[in-house]
Amino acid sequence: MVPVMSLWIPIVVAAVFVFIVSSILHMVFSYHENDFDAVPDEDALMDRIRELAIPPGSYVFPLPGSRKVRNSDAFKERLNRGPFGFITLYPSGPPKMGGSLAMWFVYAIIVGIFSAYVAGRALAPGAHYLSVFRFAGVVAFAGYGLALLQNSIWYKTKWSATLASVGDALIYALVTAGTFGWLWPG
Repeated sequence: MVPVMSLWIPIVVAAVFVFIVSSILHMVFSYHENDFDAVPDEDALMDRIRELAIPPGSYVFPLPGSRKVRNSDAFKERLNRGPFGFITLYPSGPPKMGGSLAMWFVYAIIVGIFSAYVAGRALAPGAHYLSVFRFAGVVAFAGYGLALLQNSIWYKTKWSATLASVGDALIYALVTAGTFGWLWPG
């Protein structure tokens, strides 16, 4: 057994490597460019949203508000009349990436901590590289990728976009696994 605190170096180094690799994947390669579709008459939609002064946030429409309303004929009619959807609005202006990038790095640290915990409980110091790779990699893949499938199941994200992101998650998991295998205590 290896305590998590003994694995802080692979946790941090893996997070740094994942951060770098994810930056390269998103800045150099273009396979995520078609993750979203444009809406027809985008300017008219943007004008209308601007007029409504909807604050940044995530919304569903129509929103029933309660189980009783959800089961009412009036609400069912609203659903049938449509549209039905989800929308996330951000503050106006260019995206501010600093906070999101910082949170992404913290997330990579958290995935590393869980990978360290599971691998540390399963393996002893001096464990074989491939054993460490296997344990750390599976946990990292679960942390980076499996929950993304829900986006296509529940929120109708294009499967191609979800699977591209799951592919990214596999790369991040391999980077994490390799780092843990390389820096595992002897």
